[in-house]
Amino acid sequence: MKSRTTENASIDKTEKGYILKIPSGDSSAYRFAQIDDYFGLKRKDFPHHSLTLSLRARTSAFPLSGTWGFGLWNDPFGMSLGFGGNKFRLPTLPNAAWFFGASKENHLSFQNDKPANGFIAQSFRSPKFHPLLIPAGFVFPFSKEQTRKLMGKIIEEDSKTIDIDTTEWHSYKLEWNQNQSLVAWYIDDIQIFESQVNPNPPLGLVIWIDNQFASFTPDGKLSFGVLAGDEAWLEIADLELN
Repeated sequence: MKSRTTENASIDKTEKGYILKIPSGDSSAYRFAQIDDYFGLKRKDFPHHSLTLSLRARTSAFPLSGTWGFGLWNDPFGMSLGFGGNKFRLPTLPNAAWFFGASKENHLSFQNDKPANGFIAQSFRSPKFHPLLIPAGFVFPFSKEQTRKLMGKIIEEDSKTIDIDTTEWHSYKLEWNQNQSLVAWYIDDIQIFESQVNPNPPLGLVIWIDNQFASFTPDGKLSFGVLAGDEAWLEIADLELN
């Protein structure tokens, strides 16, 4: 596990876990704090083909300006567009299963009938390669709206809004096994969601908080950037990986 932060952000050890904190600031700078187990690795060398993740967590407020969460993904974006992704990693299509918090400026779904922000249980499954990844074809010759519709056909997706107070301590568990057909999410020992959208391995563990947003709306409007916000933190405890 490695820790990464931007200037003035911090990750501090607590008695039972960690507190990830980003400072207050305007919309001129990216701020993030992240713990992961894949930094510096090629995607093919990411460590997990199955994992049960358990922890307790709480946030300083809800909603927070930006995104936060914990779970598994393939770090699909480059140039920091993707919540602390490696700067020089080439983009790919997403594979992920996680608990995901996103402020209203975000629209992180390729389906019109799925939640795109808030606090959600979410999974993505994508092929490792598709012609959309060819730079000349990623946007052109399609319009942005056509591109989004096409990506919605290529990327399998499932999600559910979670209606809890994230500022209170809750226990969270994510069960992902590539040899089984379902991914399962639990809160306070109660299964709140399961999905047959089982992401392709290998994946890396990520726990993060940042002030970033990304949005690709049904009408084809694509936007991303950073948000102004107050000091914010995500605290975790009793982290277990099995």
